[in-house]
Amino acid sequence: MFNNFLRENKISAAILTIIRLYLGYSWFTAGFHKLTGGFDASGFLKGAIANPVKGPDGNMVYGWYANFLESFALQNIDVFNFIVPWGETLIGLGLLLGCLTTAAMFFGLVMNFSFFLAGTVSHNPTDIFLGFIILTAGYNAGRYGLDRWVVPFIRKTLNTHTEKNKAAA
Repeated sequence: MFNNFLRENKISAAILTIIRLYLGYSWFTAGFHKLTGGFDASGFLKGAIANPVKGPDGNMVYGWYANFLESFALQNIDVFNFIVPWGETLIGLGLLLGCLTTAAMFFGLVMNFSFFLAGTVSHNPTDIFLGFIILTAGYNAGRYGLDRWVVPFIRKTLNTHTEKNKAAA
């Protein structure tokens, strides 16, 4: 019942738009400041590796993630220095415009969890909670945005392409 309200109701779409704009502004400004202010993730990664998330017993909780950061992310820092600011900016832009909202929110949640696994709490729990609401709402979260036109266009294009492939087979 609540899921139907989130996914189909126009009042819900208006509430989701407010949440989407809030998250979009947060993502966009964070990414834009990194793009314009010079960004280097190496300090953050080194800190996350040196001081990983520990449980009450003092042992690492996400040892596999610390290993990933040390053996892959830090070794490919140039890639991460590109992906993080551009990813944040594009996620924010998608959410602000309501364009490919579900995809933008999915990638936003991936980044939120990545920061969380590295030990950064900050506003991540709130962003994750609100992000799951947007993700669950699907198309309705972008109803009052560009998704109103973009999603039907994509569906039509994919259906036309699928029908042509079936006819050719």
